[in-house]
Amino acid sequence: MTTTALVNGRVLVPGGVRDDVCVIVDGERIAALSAEPPPSSERIDLAGQLLLPGFIDVQVNGGGGRLFNDDPSLETIAVIAEAHRRFGTTGLLPTLISDDVSIVERGIAAVDEAIEAGVPGVLGIHIEGPFLSKARRGIHLASMLQTFDDSFVDLLSSARRGRTLLTIAPECITPAQIAKLVQSGVIVSAGHSDAPYEVVRAAIDAGVTGFTHLFNGMSQLTNRAPGMVGAALEDRTTYAGLIIDGHHIHPATFRVAVNAKGTDRLMLVTDAMATVGAKEREFTLQGRRIRREGDKLVSEDGILAGSTLTMAAAVANAVEQGRLELPRAVEMATRSPARFLGLGDETGAIVAGLRCDLVALRPDLTVASTWIRGAFERAGNG
Repeated sequence: MTTTALVNGRVLVPGGVRDDVCVIVDGERIAALSAEPPPSSERIDLAGQLLLPGFIDVQVNGGGGRLFNDDPSLETIAVIAEAHRRFGTTGLLPTLISDDVSIVERGIAAVDEAIEAGVPGVLGIHIEGPFLSKARRGIHLASMLQTFDDSFVDLLSSARRGRTLLTIAPECITPAQIAKLVQSGVIVSAGHSDAPYEVVRAAIDAGVTGFTHLFNGMSQLTNRAPGMVGAALEDRTTYAGLIIDGHHIHPATFRVAVNAKGTDRLMLVTDAMATVGAKEREFTLQGRRIRREGDKLVSEDGILAGSTLTMAAAVANAVEQGRLELPRAVEMATRSPARFLGLGDETGAIVAGLRCDLVALRPDLTVASTWIRGAFERAGNG
């Protein structure tokens, strides 16, 4: 097989950005970083573009005019993945918000089917609820929420392919049940919770390794009650997702999180809905009308309903709002989520031996092209 050399780019490697190397691709893998391309290789001229690891988004509700909850099928997953790929996402977890158990069953089966069929970029599934706090449910329907029962373990660990991420409120599940889920291969994240610090701490000790959209939908940090936010910021073993769209959290709050937890334990997520990559400005979410106001999604009663954020925009926002150098912002969109999902040895960095999951950005940080497992695709927009 002929190798491909990506030349004349500014390449973000673990040590920083370099303009004196080309990336040699052999099939699905990065074969080497080299000063010169092999004589027999095909060449792709990046013309000075910035070459980064592909973005990984662990919370994607929809895109391309589709919502995963509406139709948990292979077709829907393919449309969502394609919509986000245009904005640099080379790995994602289609995400279900709280719904009937039948929807969860269909979602797990659809993701299995999508991975088997080779839909580019699908890494598994994120099941956000229904074991969540009524007080902190946000856009989740109260009628869909329930307390965890041991009978759910088999269903939630039934995926045959990819990763399964489950968001729970620790007050709706016992530490023993969390441990059982983790032992079954489920990655457990905490969110949409009103739990006190002590309950959250017990959940971490039982196996919780993440926090879903930190600061939003959770008990807050106060002087005598640290809450879930305090537990998340204190702990340096867990990861936390952040929606950096200018609406979910204040830039100063973002900077506090970076200072407390580090970019190596924070993940940029979109929590994206159907409007990403679509012209429509309204959609229906479980019977409720959601409208787009500028770059914000709200229900008729003013509740934030996910976002219309892209990963490319999240990285740009992280640089601006977090006052970060680009490599640190990119880490939160690549290496951190890869490690959180247990895929750090497969993807998330431009290193020889890892999968060729890459994104090339123009100077304005819009997406020019992507590679998923070595397959090149030029972006239709940025």
